Amino acid sequence: MGVFRKKPVEIHAVQFDGSAASATEIIEWVLESGSRSARYHSEDRTMKIDTLEGTMTASAGDWIIQGVSGEHYPCKPDIFQATYDRVEV
Repeated sequence: MGVFRKKPVEIHAVQFDGSAASATEIIEWVLESGSRSARYHSEDRTMKIDTLEGTMTASAGDWIIQGVSGEHYPCKPDIFQATYDRVEV
């Protein structure tokens, strides 16, 4: 047993606002990246994102992250805020 620190890594992310326009931007990004797929569900304003761990649901306010292997997945805003700091480029 030991103590470990998560390695610092920069990621790309966009916040989903629940709108069709936001979903379209994210879907295009996911597909351009060669990742799996993402779909918008207008009836409940969510997205379904196919990840390495299976299909995950993103709700308005969730962040969509591109991981270190190019995969995409949703992250709840409180977890995102606790885990990531904005990098000025």
